[in-house]
Amino acid sequence: MERPAAFADPAFQRRRNANWIVLGLLYAFFYMSRYNFAATMSELSKTFGWSNTQLGVFETTMPLVYGLSVVLNGPLADKFGGRKAFLFGALGVTFMNFAFGACTLMKDAAAPGTLLAVMAVIWGANGYFQSFGALSIVKVNAHWFHVRERGTFAGVFGVLIRLGLILAFSGVPFILTVLPIRWAYWLPGTFVFVMFVANLLWMRDSPKDAGFGDMDTGEGDADDGKPSNLKVVFEKVFASRTTWMIALCSMMIGMVRRSTVDSWYPKYFREIHLGGGKAADLAHYVPYQFAVWGIALLGIAGGFTFGIASDRVYGGRRAPVITYGFVGMAGTLVLLGLSGRLGLGPFAPALCLAILSFFVNGAHGMVGGAASMDFGGRKAAATAAGLFDGMQYLASSLVGLGMGWVLDHWGWGAWPWVPIPFACAGAFIISRLWNAHPGAKGAH
Repeated sequence: MERPAAFADPAFQRRRNANWIVLGLLYAFFYMSRYNFAATMSELSKTFGWSNTQLGVFETTMPLVYGLSVVLNGPLADKFGGRKAFLFGALGVTFMNFAFGACTLMKDAAAPGTLLAVMAVIWGANGYFQSFGALSIVKVNAHWFHVRERGTFAGVFGVLIRLGLILAFSGVPFILTVLPIRWAYWLPGTFVFVMFVANLLWMRDSPKDAGFGDMDTGEGDADDGKPSNLKVVFEKVFASRTTWMIALCSMMIGMVRRSTVDSWYPKYFREIHLGGGKAADLAHYVPYQFAVWGIALLGIAGGFTFGIASDRVYGGRRAPVITYGFVGMAGTLVLLGLSGRLGLGPFAPALCLAILSFFVNGAHGMVGGAASMDFGGRKAAATAAGLFDGMQYLASSLVGLGMGWVLDHWGWGAWPWVPIPFACAGAFIISRLWNAHPGAKGAH
């Protein structure tokens, strides 16, 4: 299946790049305004006296609301378009980050339990608006990228994710060195609003909306330019054995991802390797920054490696590289656990986390950035992305209270071993789809 010549037109590529830049930066700031909580866990714990289990309330509430919302909102984005959905989500994310930051000023104005409940509700609402991010970006780019480009697109998708995580895990501690904790939420919220304006002005849903006409993206769907029929969308996504198996695989990614490289490791470095010092000390702690940047850079490398391999080595099949990703996750988690038991110091776990990110981000990019477009098509890309991303976050919601409880009762020594069974299960599930392809018989 060759890519049509229209995709190589320099004018089209320039317009697609401009669309991609403003869209992608907004998505990166969505991540910053979501993971700023994980980056400030230690500071919140110190400010309000919360235990790991209480912090886990937030790590359960937000993914739970996000996971349910992204499944429900996917069909809406398919019907009304990714642009409208993303802009709506951006306004909500801005407001909720400002509201959460304002709550940090109320330490002495409300009972601790009441304040925890209020802030958990606000953070859950943030999860609702955040849910429009991934499904909208996939919906828009399903129109702009051909099937044979989507694995590579998934690599760029991974860059945006890791850029957002750098902004959260490296940038937020620097904010805390000079500003009170409320600014760790107010500044990311401001950045989201700035990119809301940029997308309102420059981002378009499809090449047709930008004056280039309809583009044959190669997944076999006819695009008449009309809003997606919800009946067709539901049949295409929810009646497919393949999409449900990919959704189960996405759940396993979520269990690994949210328990390690996307959540608890800043608190791990502060408590184990910084002796419980200030959260802001992470900004100047070299092994921690090595972990943050290593997680980002190797995560980016994983996204491109998996994406290019799936396009060029496996002819658009995603399952083989995702299988390798799960096997790599399990092996790296064993090394992470051993590094702690052998007392190898802070750089060894930092390196293990970076390698883990290579496999996690590579697999996640394939599921969220490529498979959702492949098996959803232009008409149902957002619904497929919502199913895959939603199942991942619903699984992640179990990690919040669960991991907090594990840490309170068994300590950090148990931390790396908990996700290993889920990585093994993911490898088994996705290997059953080794030859699945959007154009293959029985793929839908």
